[in-house]
Parts: sequence; structure tokens; C-alpha cells
Amino acid sequence: MSLEAAIPSLVLIALIAVISPLLADRLKRFNVPDVVLELLLGIIVGPYVLHWAHPNSTVRALSDIGLAFLMFLAGYELDLDKMRGRPLQLGAASWLASLAIALGLAFALVRTGLAINTLIVGLALTTTALGTLLPMLHDEGMLHTQFGRLFLGAGTVGEFGPIVVVAVLLTRKDPVVSSLLLVVFIAVAVMCALLATKGQPPQFVALLRRHLHSSAQLPIRVSVLLVFVLAFIAFKLGLDVLLGAFAAGLVVRLFTVGQDGPIIKGKLEAIGFGFLIPIFFIVSGMKFNLHALTASPSAFLRVPLFFVLFLIVRGLPSLFFYRSTLPRPQRMPFALFCSTGLPLIVVITTLGVSQGRMLPENAAALVGAGMLSVLLFPMIGLNRLRKIGEVMVADAAEGLGEGADMEELEGPGDESL
Repeated sequence: MSLEAAIPSLVLIALIAVISPLLADRLKRFNVPDVVLELLLGIIVGPYVLHWAHPNSTVRALSDIGLAFLMFLAGYELDLDKMRGRPLQLGAASWLASLAIALGLAFALVRTGLAINTLIVGLALTTTALGTLLPMLHDEGMLHTQFGRLFLGAGTVGEFGPIVVVAVLLTRKDPVVSSLLLVVFIAVAVMCALLATKGQPPQFVALLRRHLHSSAQLPIRVSVLLVFVLAFIAFKLGLDVLLGAFAAGLVVRLFTVGQDGPIIKGKLEAIGFGFLIPIFFIVSGMKFNLHALTASPSAFLRVPLFFVLFLIVRGLPSLFFYRSTLPRPQRMPFALFCSTGLPLIVVITTLGVSQGRMLPENAAALVGAGMLSVLLFPMIGLNRLRKIGEVMVADAAEGLGEGADMEELEGPGDESL
């Protein structure tokens, strides 16, 4: 479909992208994230309510690029040096426990006839919306606190783990073949990372720096190139392109260390949060199957069911595994953040419905529960942290904030995961 046919929908999308943060600012005392407003307004103008905007091929393509850039920035935000050891160890242990609980609950749903596939439903319950929560944590100055570092570890596994399972088990290829291809992709990503960590030629660095503020914007173009290259490699290997975008973020971060790093980061965030990422969330709202959710009372009641299951699957393991690492007042907010999920839920449910492995009403209910989790869990968690005075301004020099000990956080055996 031509660009001209997509322009009316794009105008509405751009308007919603401007209105959403303005509304979020007006509702600031309720901590309503603009992501939720983008989704809700997308539902209202979409084909299931007002029929003003339609996700045609052009709009869907921009939405897919927005999702890829969301995963890219999620990977870019991760500082593996600061998360090595305890944060990643706890994150991995907590997510594996969540996966076991989720598969058990999903199996029970299949046995009762409420679902048709254990893996799809279980996997959707184990996600953490790291990419969605990063802007909130960034705006609160929490990313470089003890709380923020531990959550980055938990959120990384909560996003990366489901992506890996999707790449291996939810493709059309044999799982063994997919696993081998995943190893090949990891090898390619590691080679890119090794190249990034080696000292770049001075002439190349000078060239990039010279064009950082010119119309060429060369460092930004190189970063975008890496996103598409690694996404393309993942696609050609039959893996999920989000895996490639996430890996590209990790690699680009290694390339952009130094005095120009904050400038490059700001420009990349401007492209992502200022342009592409809002399109993904608004279009996700436009594609939300409201009819499947309201077709029957039983379908609608699945929203609170899945909402509670998010807390059980991700929240309970977080409370258990972080009980000796986080102060008691911070544990419940931490569990709420870990229980927040949406972008990967949209991806997994879309894939499940297209393959006939998920009921449309379950897909709609899971996305609806994900929207509720993005709306309520961070709001409650942030309010709780503010009341107990535990939200700390980011301090890159001290790292862990008042009263925390770096060695206690990293724990023994921090050299490797």
C-alpha cells in the first residue's frame, strides 16, 4: 500500500505521540506512563473503535522498526560490567524459577480448556518490560543505584530469556537446528563485541568524531547500520530479529565508550523515543483485538486472571531470590517492576495466534493484562519507593548509594556468571 494511503493514519499517530506525554504530565501525580496512553489512544482511533486509523503495510513496517529500536535501546542501556556477578546471577535464577511456575500454571490452563498451548502462554507470563520501564527508571534517576542495577539484571534476563526461547522453540525450524543457529549468531555477536572492545584506529575515531555534529551524523548512521545488520543476520538464520536488535545495542554501547558516548546516546534516544518507539506502541493499540476481549464475560475475566498470574510468576520468585540483597522496603516495588510486561507479550501473542497455538481471546486478555501491569505496577512501585525515601539520585561514582557495599552486592565469584 502506498505512502499516500498511510498518511492519514500517520498524522493521527504523530498527534497521539505528542498528546500522550502532555497527558502523562497532567497526570503526573498518578505516575501514568505515556506508553499506556499511547496504547489506549491507539485502541480508540483504531479499527475496533472509531475506525479513524488503520495499520496498513506502511504503518506496520514503521511499527516493526520501532519495536526493533526499542530492543536496541534496551540492549544499549545495559552496562554488563556493572551487572556482572550478583545482578545477573540473581536475575537468571529468578527467571528460571518463574519459567517453571509459568509452565505449571499454563499446563493447568490447558487442562481446563482455557488455553491450547502450554509453552506460548507460559512464556508470555515470564516477560519483564525492561524496554518500557527504562525511560521511567531513567527519569527517576534510578538506573545507577543498587535497586536499578539489580533490576537491570532481572529485566535483562526477563527480556532476553523469552527472546531466546522464541528463537529456538517458536520458529518453524527443528529446535536442534534453531539451537545450532543460535550458537552461530552468538558467535557473530561476540566477534562484533570483541572488535568493539579493541582500540579503534585513531584515524577512524577521528573521522567519527569529526562527523558527529555534521550533517553526515556518521556515528549514528553506523549504529543504525549495526541494528539492521545484526537483525538481518538473525532473520537469515531463522531467529527472531529482536535478538539481533538487542545484541546490536550491546555492541554499539561498547563502540561508543568515551567522551562522545553521552552525545551519541542522546541522539539515538531521540531517534527511538522521539520517533520510532511511540509508533510501535500506538500501532499495538490499533491492532488490539477489542472484539475478542468483549465477546463474552469469560474472555473479559481472563484479563484479571492473567494480571494476577504476572504477580505470581514474576513477583513471587523476585521476593524470594532478592530477600537478602534488597532492603525490606524495596522488595515489593522490585517485585512489581519485575511483574510488568507488555512489548514481548504483544510479540509472543501475535506469533501464537498466527501459528494457531493461542486463542484470540487469550491473546487479547494477555495484552490487556500487560497494559494494566504497565499502568499499575510501576505507579504503585514508584509511589512506594518515594514514600519510604528509597529512590536515590543516580551517582555513577559511588554506584550503589548510601549504606550499600559493592562487595556485598557482587558477592563471591563475581568474575563470571
